[in-house]
Amino acid sequence: MESTIIERLKEGKFVLVAEIGVNYYDIADKQGITPMEAAKVMIREARDAGIHAVKFQTYKAGTLAAKESPSYWDRTEEPTASQYELFKKFDSFGEAEYKELKEYADECGIEFLSTAFDFESADYLFDLMNVYKISSSDLSNLPFIEYQAKKGKPVLLSIGASDLAEIEQAVDTIRAVNDKELVLLHCVLEYPTPLEHANLKKIQTLKQQFPDCYIGYSDHTKPTDEYDVIKVAYNMGAQIIEKHFTLDKSLSGNDHYHAMDPRDARLILKAIDRMDMLTGSGELAALPSEAAARENARRSIVAACDIETGDLVTRNMLTFKRPGTGIPPSEIGLVVGRTAACDIAEDTILQRDMFHDYPEHEKEDASDGTV
Repeated sequence: MESTIIERLKEGKFVLVAEIGVNYYDIADKQGITPMEAAKVMIREARDAGIHAVKFQTYKAGTLAAKESPSYWDRTEEPTASQYELFKKFDSFGEAEYKELKEYADECGIEFLSTAFDFESADYLFDLMNVYKISSSDLSNLPFIEYQAKKGKPVLLSIGASDLAEIEQAVDTIRAVNDKELVLLHCVLEYPTPLEHANLKKIQTLKQQFPDCYIGYSDHTKPTDEYDVIKVAYNMGAQIIEKHFTLDKSLSGNDHYHAMDPRDARLILKAIDRMDMLTGSGELAALPSEAAARENARRSIVAACDIETGDLVTRNMLTFKRPGTGIPPSEIGLVVGRTAACDIAEDTILQRDMFHDYPEHEKEDASDGTV
């Protein structure tokens, strides 16, 4: 099965990925349903909103964080002080559950993927995903990056909290064993990311430094009414946007307060469509809708006085006026010095057949609009 993400990137189309992560646990508590039911509801809601892919996070707290690992998120939004304690709340799913979610996503017609945080999950997710997503937190974990890259699938690599040398080392590690599509996602590991820290120009820098990679943005800012962060990121060259996804942004917890909900997703996609409409193709050619203006608002060479048959035309006999249905001003050099083939009244829009021996090739060129 082809990856929707990669196919859209190849076609130059925008991609929106809903980072469900482990938010389905809180949705399950709120709605009084099982985590599996909640995860499926979120997949369905993402699909209905027009999102192109859903992403989860696959981990076990014991293999991810030491029990004394401190928090790095906004404690006013998520009060848990230990990474281990937080991750332990949300690590009940294993291979069977993710296989069920993959099958459900296929039924819904939306791409499934999950970030692996250990070697075991990287192995069993192989048959469930078309691409691997590697977290910013593993950017310096080169053995783990290499292990996933060797599996021979396209890679999405978040590069939060890194410098150029670290990014280059990670990219080199991947490229040494994998020649498939590589996507670098600008990311700020600050939850939530203040708007003044978004640093979206970094997207342009990444495009310059890594021209062989697709560039995107993994967003941790709180959604604004204008969705200006996403729009600016796209304008800077981020072809793929990954953003946390929830059904209730008011829920407490690490990944709800800076997430998008289905309404946000619809409006983001609508905004991107509008931007694409406004930017157009960039082709240096007149639009069909400009044909009338092209013909009538441009000028032709016009007789500034009466010209009689046989008169030798001089420059002072000519002027330029609208519409552009006659000989264009660019051909003034071909008219001056030529003999009139008929009587021409003052203010007449000049045509090529009004003159003797008007060059045939110029007439042909003019017919296709190239003169």
